[in-house]
Amino acid sequence: MSATRADEVVVYTVAEVAERLRLGRSAVYELMQQGRLRSFKVGRRRLVAHVDLAAFVDELRAKATW
Repeated sequence: MSATRADEVVVYTVAEVAERLRLGRSAVYELMQQGRLRSFKVGRRRLVAHVDLAAFVDELRAKATW
């Protein structure tokens, strides 16, 4: 694993993902349930790795047709 800067975000909560994607929390949970957005649990918290959020956005951009 490569070293990260202290101020780099490594994981996001569902609320943070929703804020960054400008979606509601339930829409984020639906994306996770559909397997479109990778996530994992730590205790009772559901988290999304920064790299997985970036990959999701990249996939959306690649599929965009305008």
